[in-house]
Amino acid sequence: MKNTVSTFQKMKENGEKISMLTAYDYSTAKLFDEAGIHSILVGDSLGMVMLGYDTTIPVTVEDMIHHGAAVVRGAKNALVVVDMPFMSYQTSVYDAVVNAGRIMKETEATAVKLEGGKDVCPHIEAIVKASIPVVAHIGLTPQSVNAFGGFKVQGKSEEAAKKLLEDALAVEAAGAFAVVLECVPAKLAKLISEKLRIPAIGIGAGADCDGQVLVYQDMLNMYGDFVPKFVKQFGNAGPVMKEAVQEYVKAVGEGTFPEEQHTFAINDDIIEKLY
Repeated sequence: MKNTVSTFQKMKENGEKISMLTAYDYSTAKLFDEAGIHSILVGDSLGMVMLGYDTTIPVTVEDMIHHGAAVVRGAKNALVVVDMPFMSYQTSVYDAVVNAGRIMKETEATAVKLEGGKDVCPHIEAIVKASIPVVAHIGLTPQSVNAFGGFKVQGKSEEAAKKLLEDALAVEAAGAFAVVLECVPAKLAKLISEKLRIPAIGIGAGADCDGQVLVYQDMLNMYGDFVPKFVKQFGNAGPVMKEAVQEYVKAVGEGTFPEEQHTFAINDDIIEKLY
């Protein structure tokens, strides 16, 4: 069954947990969709895990559209959310609506996601008024990593915790249908989830959120040697892929691949006439 904005809200009301993973291409999205994932996030994390940047800052709207459209083609049932990249909405409310509209038109996704709390509420309101569903994102917002001084847990002081709660309630009031809580202390995330009417999707925010999201390369051990504290590796695809490639290289070098069953036949008479 196709997951929609209404599906998310019903799951929140029924106490059912929402599962979300990132994906950035057709084949991966198709696999995740067939596995029963509720939602796929085309995150601007693609800048790091797919394009090799150190941060998400260089990612463009064109990057998001290119990858987002591929994911939508692979996902038949999952609700697809596409990130709005750095400086695609911060410059003005007008730019936010225009770029959100471009992403929706050119990817055919279900929703967009943007980072920030009270400061982006006017942008969320305007995008929602344009009939575009919005997922908000508060806590550690990677596009602000330079302002934060690195990837750090957010909301640990009383003042910071209060601000996060206020931001969560503000983005809900602005019209967001869900909010991502990233790198937030578990007890604070639990409180925020309880106070919100909309689903709170956690990443590094404890088990009491209404759902969870992970970057799939982290979850499958495909991205470098560093594993964030909040990541559980549910598979070991990275080493498996590396071993398979090593075996392929060896077989090609030794001439043991391709074998006869991997080749196509032709009548010997035809070949003899070519000499």
